[in-house]
Amino acid sequence: MMQVKDQLQRTLVFSKPPRRIVSLVPSLTELICDLGLKQSLVGVTKFCVHPESIRTQADVVGGTKQVHFNKIKALQPDVILCNKEENTKALVESCAEIAPVHVSDLNNLDDCLELIGMYGDLFEVEPKALKLVSAIEEAHRNFKAFIKNKVSLKVAYFIWKDPWMVAAQNTFVDCLLKLNGFENVFANLERYPEIALDDIELKEADLILLSSEPYPFKTAHKMTLEKQFPKTKVLLVDGEMFSWYGSRLLNAFDYFRHLHKHGLH
Repeated sequence: MMQVKDQLQRTLVFSKPPRRIVSLVPSLTELICDLGLKQSLVGVTKFCVHPESIRTQADVVGGTKQVHFNKIKALQPDVILCNKEENTKALVESCAEIAPVHVSDLNNLDDCLELIGMYGDLFEVEPKALKLVSAIEEAHRNFKAFIKNKVSLKVAYFIWKDPWMVAAQNTFVDCLLKLNGFENVFANLERYPEIALDDIELKEADLILLSSEPYPFKTAHKMTLEKQFPKTKVLLVDGEMFSWYGSRLLNAFDYFRHLHKHGLH
């Protein structure tokens, strides 16, 4: 019998190390695969696009907000992986009637490294987890040295349109904006507020970032905002790099370096 805690400090009990995994979070699906556990994934969401082959190998059980509980139950999972932000409390509670649910709660880099360590222990892949944590820490150190003397820019990061929504404080996106040396003009607000395009804070931004997800901003949206804010630089950015945690961070630091070198000028 083994007991573990998730990032909400909930205690989960397992009779043996879990081998059959259902992941209801795309970035955690990628992390599980990068820990060498791809063959253990029996269920994923329709949004689990990395690695590309995973939706053909594992059963698709729905999305991140709505799932087919009968499909999950039929897979007889040993554990279900969820996230406080991406999955609803009701979904987690229903999943808990099927199998233990490990819930992540990620707002900063330390939370991400902690989760990788938790998965290393839970799935008995400690060496791979330690290696991944070490690689992310090194990439982070190198990136901090790279941006050390960069000029700080005031930034607005859009995640949605109709209504317009931005990433504010207490979000993983805001953590990565700070890591890039950016000052979030909406840091006085919480989570993902709706804003108006005539908002006074938005007029202070040196840079507007339009994310590729969850709303798929395109060139037409960029051109619209460029007309409205002719003195502000507007960029389309890869939302996965700014909002996916886990092993995606290894790619994110290279992406951020390229952004600073080629995108901000």
